[in-house]
Amino acid sequence: MTIYSPAITEGIEPLYKGLADAIEQDIATGRLAPGERLPTHRDLADELGMNVSTITRGYREAEKRGLVTGTVGRGTFVTSDATTSTSLVSFEPTTPGMLEMGLVAPLHHMDPDITEGFRRIARRKDPTSFMRYTDPRGLPSHRKAGAAWATRYGLETEAENVIVCAGAQHALTCCLSGLLRSGDRIATDALTYPGMKTLASMLGIRLVPIEMDSDGMIPASLDAACRRDEIKAVYLMPGVHNPTTMTIPESCRTEIAHLAQKHDLIIIEDDAYDLTDLTGNTPVANRAPERSVYIAGMSKSLAAGLRIAFLVAPRQMLKPLAQAVLNTIWMAPSLNGELAAMWINDGTADQVVENKRMAASRRYMLACDVLDEFRFRGKHSGFYLWLDLPEPWTGQAFEKEAQQQGINVFGAEKFAVGEYVAPPAARISLTGTDTLADLEKGLLGIRGILNNRP
Repeated sequence: MTIYSPAITEGIEPLYKGLADAIEQDIATGRLAPGERLPTHRDLADELGMNVSTITRGYREAEKRGLVTGTVGRGTFVTSDATTSTSLVSFEPTTPGMLEMGLVAPLHHMDPDITEGFRRIARRKDPTSFMRYTDPRGLPSHRKAGAAWATRYGLETEAENVIVCAGAQHALTCCLSGLLRSGDRIATDALTYPGMKTLASMLGIRLVPIEMDSDGMIPASLDAACRRDEIKAVYLMPGVHNPTTMTIPESCRTEIAHLAQKHDLIIIEDDAYDLTDLTGNTPVANRAPERSVYIAGMSKSLAAGLRIAFLVAPRQMLKPLAQAVLNTIWMAPSLNGELAAMWINDGTADQVVENKRMAASRRYMLACDVLDEFRFRGKHSGFYLWLDLPEPWTGQAFEKEAQQQGINVFGAEKFAVGEYVAPPAARISLTGTDTLADLEKGLLGIRGILNNRP
């Protein structure tokens, strides 16, 4: 077997950066494929006539760039998303007329009436109190409302176990920065939320991909990974998994909780889309509350711009999590928290969630009609689909072709963790367009692309 031999540009110093540059170039040109295993440190050192320490530093530099991932005992592999942007948001100017079917928006036109909300707050005895510094955990009344909101997800808790965060992404940031350290490993689905990938990378935390089946994360694979690596936590989206829409059955949830206890794992449970479905499964956190943090967000179900999420945690984790809030933003905005609490307490939030589920159902039925000849997964009232792509499409190629035709979608590579080779699939948002007419136009465009082989 021919060993991979990168061509390091002459004169590049230090040599380890030259090696990382060569790996990056070979990935860009297709010489190295996603998921491909690289030579061992010793073998490549012998091939190039370098010190093993130079190869180690070169691989480490390539890993910092998101090009490769290494696991003790298994080797170093090219990451599946090495040639794909993992960001969900482009910072480039939006192309005029682009149909948004990648980003999942929470049907903004159905959000609560913020004007009336502000009027109600303005009539309070001292509305300016919401402009002051507060406890980083949030006001007591807001934490109480957060405990009530958690019951919508099937989680029973008390206000004293709730911390108010500025959205679910901020809650994740607090979990990773407050409970973990750079170099720690988190087990996660082999396909997972890209925001978790970029956050972990920024904090120097490594994600370990766990094999999945039609029910989601495979407990036996999690057990094997914990035996192989020193893993500190497991990240789950068990309700409506992002991106595959799978729901972990009750039996598997129980197994995962048991494995978390067995291997002393922190469970980070992020059910961002759970309220879009009426399955009614109970959270994994209910099975191991002493080691679980649960994120009960409001962005996907109520209003994204509100930036409020409730983080439920056991007593021993509250202090480091509150410190993480303090270290990042000091406190979630009290004015936003008051709006959220008001809408939770008066029933507005529940009504908005129900209205959005009904609207999403109409969009899902439209997708079923337009894409009836293709295979996809989805929930009847879900906000997105997981579309299987016919040969010879890859997710990345499909994403690129769709963008050229004015449709933004997300290929599977954006969600792949580490060396896991992404399947030929794409996530299709049903709520990114403002109108049903635009959604139908986008779906028809997707059907046309699929019917024309690349």
